Amino acid sequence: MAEPLERTVPDITGYLTHASHVLETQLSAALAEVGLTLRMQCVLRHALEAERTQIQIAELAYMDKTTMVVTVDALEKAGYAERKPSATDRRARIIAVTEAGAKIAAEGQRIVDRVHADALAALAAPQRQPFVDAVTTLLEGPLATPVTAQPVRRSRQRSS
Repeated sequence: MAEPLERTVPDITGYLTHASHVLETQLSAALAEVGLTLRMQCVLRHALEAERTQIQIAELAYMDKTTMVVTVDALEKAGYAERKPSATDRRARIIAVTEAGAKIAAEGQRIVDRVHADALAALAAPQRQPFVDAVTTLLEGPLATPVTAQPVRRSRQRSS
């Protein structure tokens, strides 16, 4: 049996992936109590910040086109958002948040803030801001932009 590989650096990918997964499940459960999904909350938040197209919001929210369409359809069905022509580009359609959408988004943001505060509360008070600062430094620096990786192609196998 082969020897296990020794780690020489902490597995920050594993740590961040696990933390992200747990936070997303906690956020999803908490938002479900008011009838929102995490994606719905994210779209509402980005649409409230500025006039944005569906494509722009999808990029900000790391959603593919299909997921974005399904999410906006759900927001429209709930009466929280609507697709409208852009004021600056008549070919583009923006996601406009309704009054009911703004109210539920505010409630959703309170829930998101509470879940994040609960997570940070696990750290001693003097550790919280340095932790947030360290993560922010990584996200604004070496982890700011994903690398586009080409999938490895297998060579064709000859049929026998």
